[in-house]
Amino acid sequence: MKLLLLMTVGVLFSVPLQANELSTDPAPKLTVKATEATTTLPDRQTALPSVDKKSADIYLQPAPLTDIPVGDFGDKVRLGYQLFVNTQQLRDKYVGNQLNCVNCHMNAGQQANSSPLWAAYFAYPAYRKKNDKVNSFQERIQGCFTYSMNGKAPASGSPELVAISAYSYWLGMSGLMQQYNLSGPVPELSDAELVKGAKRDDFPMPASITKHLDIKALSQLPGRGFPKAPQPELVYSPERGVAVYQAHCQACHGGDGQGQIIAGVAVLPPLWGPQSFNWGAGMHRVNTAADFIYENMPLGKSVQLTVQQAWDVAAYVNSFDRPQDPRFDGDVSKTQATYHKHQGFYGQSVAGKPVLGTESYPVFPLKKSLTP
Repeated sequence: MKLLLLMTVGVLFSVPLQANELSTDPAPKLTVKATEATTTLPDRQTALPSVDKKSADIYLQPAPLTDIPVGDFGDKVRLGYQLFVNTQQLRDKYVGNQLNCVNCHMNAGQQANSSPLWAAYFAYPAYRKKNDKVNSFQERIQGCFTYSMNGKAPASGSPELVAISAYSYWLGMSGLMQQYNLSGPVPELSDAELVKGAKRDDFPMPASITKHLDIKALSQLPGRGFPKAPQPELVYSPERGVAVYQAHCQACHGGDGQGQIIAGVAVLPPLWGPQSFNWGAGMHRVNTAADFIYENMPLGKSVQLTVQQAWDVAAYVNSFDRPQDPRFDGDVSKTQATYHKHQGFYGQSVAGKPVLGTESYPVFPLKKSLTP
């Protein structure tokens, strides 16, 4: 029961996911590649695909967690939920910072317009420019561990990836069944089927749902990803972002951006520094952070900041150093030229500070090796 209380916890940043990390890059059909050449791929990844928010949108409503069934399948769903809201139980195994998945995906991954799991599950398999291949759902989650959690990707088919996939599937399918008045338990899937994702012709979708929604419609459910924030009137500015941060953010995340620690547990997440997401995570992009902040911050509220404030504070948060990009090969300028041709500050000096990336923190450090 204690874990159920955690589903209300959702705070700033982690990813892309890209903690949005659960969106996809639109691309033509391509052949799946066997391996990820993450150390040689240029920065072909476009900005995270954000979506328009429409006032008439009707969002999927997953069944309550109390409806998770008993038995082996239900145990996997429950484990997925527990890992999602308390990812710190995987610290030093797969997690190398003080973040939890729920920091970027509000309300235990259920909240619309906060990159909800129920929408992400139906959007994979999908091509991603970041690794130039078609990714299964579990491969997308593996990327979250590598970048957003500054950690190590669990092995394909591991209990953790199966559990998070089961939880994501259960949220999505239970929501669809409720929306289309389909009674009965959520159909159970094998582990091998769960980790693939649902955007495929052979996915076992109930006919009473497919007559309303085809694969394309399911992959574009309203509320998926982060809504696209409007463009600011002025070029975003870390200098202006200081005042926004002090007025609206530091009460939760601290004047030093390191969040809040209670009894050794990060109850509000760090936004930069050694315990935050690394330079490979999607949230280090100013545009991605602005999308997230404008829609989801301050915590529990939506669209409280002006467009300009959201962009400026996103720039401020991402103007500090953090853990190194896992693709770093010893040369910041080369890493910047290869992987960071986008709206971010890696490889640049901001406000006269050292070039970002030259004093970055370790990738996947042991907890005892870092100070809060």
